[in-house]
Amino acid sequence: MKQLEQIFRTAGVTGWLHAVDIDTGREVGLGPDEPVVLASVFKVSLLVAFYRQVERGLIDPAERVTVSPEGRPGGGTGVSAMLDEVTASLRDLAYLTISVSDNASADTLLARVGLDEVNATLADLGLSRTWVEHSCADLFTTMREDAGAGDMAELSQMTTDPAVLSRLRVLDPARTSRSTCRDMTRLLGMIWRDEAAGPASCAAVRRLMGLQVWPHRLASGFPYDDVAVSGKTGTLPTVRNEVGVIEYPDGGRYAIAVFTRSIGTAQNQPRADAAIGTAARVAVDHLRARFMGAGTI
Repeated sequence: MKQLEQIFRTAGVTGWLHAVDIDTGREVGLGPDEPVVLASVFKVSLLVAFYRQVERGLIDPAERVTVSPEGRPGGGTGVSAMLDEVTASLRDLAYLTISVSDNASADTLLARVGLDEVNATLADLGLSRTWVEHSCADLFTTMREDAGAGDMAELSQMTTDPAVLSRLRVLDPARTSRSTCRDMTRLLGMIWRDEAAGPASCAAVRRLMGLQVWPHRLASGFPYDDVAVSGKTGTLPTVRNEVGVIEYPDGGRYAIAVFTRSIGTAQNQPRADAAIGTAARVAVDHLRARFMGAGTI
């Protein structure tokens, strides 16, 4: 635990972590049951609920939908950043939701799946500490209201002010989409063991998480051609998160969730990003060490 605490302290963040061997249950954690802000990590839960509805015949994943430029939520990636109408299948929007964390694609899926269904899925899976409070668009609306910002550009400028940050409900786990590190690793374990949905659905979720493009958080701790990293990031002012699964060529599979909250208010947080990968590597190395039991570092 002290080693993990030191990694986070050096990066200027408070950190929470849970890592578990998917096949043996051996685990290591730092505040694994503390409530944390999900940010875009909620999109993993959305994807599971989406594919469970596909299994029930309620959604055709190949159905093509058109996303209008009007009313798209903020975000600098995917459909959110595009200027024109975009027509794509629901499953391709699911790809954008995870691979580049596209908020417009996520909200299109969420409108089809239903927020209540996402939370019902979480309850059915026994993830009692996890709750999805709102869509991406509603999250940004809440931020603008709390900050007193007229638009996203003004909001971006205002969220470096600690006084503004203190008013944001989206940074309070009690008032926004939330979970714990342990709940997130439980969800990942169920996805990788084909327990969160049917085998084909879980395989689809695993494939999309494996296509995430960001190399600067979890993946930075495992820069090896033969180690696969599948993940989903989450980002808000002062918040940098990632959950994912690390797979080694010897068959070892490790679910890990790392959530951080920075002391500084800068929009770019490279030390926090790097700390996620470093802490994840330390935790996984601990789990892989021979003759070491479950516990903390």
